[in-house]
Amino acid sequence: MARTDTFHCSVITPGRPVLECEATALVFPAHDGEMGILRDRAPITCKLGIGALRVEATDKTHTFFIDRGFAQVVDNKVTILTEQAKRPEEIDADAARTALDAAHEMKITDDASFVARSDAIRRAEKQIAMTRGA
Repeated sequence: MARTDTFHCSVITPGRPVLECEATALVFPAHDGEMGILRDRAPITCKLGIGALRVEATDKTHTFFIDRGFAQVVDNKVTILTEQAKRPEEIDADAARTALDAAHEMKITDDASFVARSDAIRRAEKQIAMTRGA
C-alpha cells in the first residue's frame, strides 16, 4: 500500500540538484527561525537562513548545512533553493574554526559590517556544530 504521509522534496544549488526524494518531515532554518514542514502544509515561500536542513525521507534522514536562499511549499512539494548545501562529512572543521576566529576579528564600523560579522560567526558556528555530529 502506498504511503499517504509523504511529500516531494527537492534541494537545489546553482551547480546541481542535491536531493530529490519523498519525505515525511523537513526542518529548515528560515531567516527568522526554524520551520518544520509536514504533508498538506499550507503554501508558503520564505527566505532561508544559515544552519541545518533536515529531511526525514522514507528511506533515511538527510542533513545538510545550508547558507541562505529560498524555500517554497506548494501542493505537497517542497523546493529548497540555496547557494550551498553540504553534508556534514563535506565540511572542513579546521577551516570552519579558522573562519570563526577570523569572524571574531572582523571590525564593526556600521550596520552592514555588524550583519556581516554576525552572519560569519553564525555560519562558522553552525558548521562546527554539524561536524561534531557527523
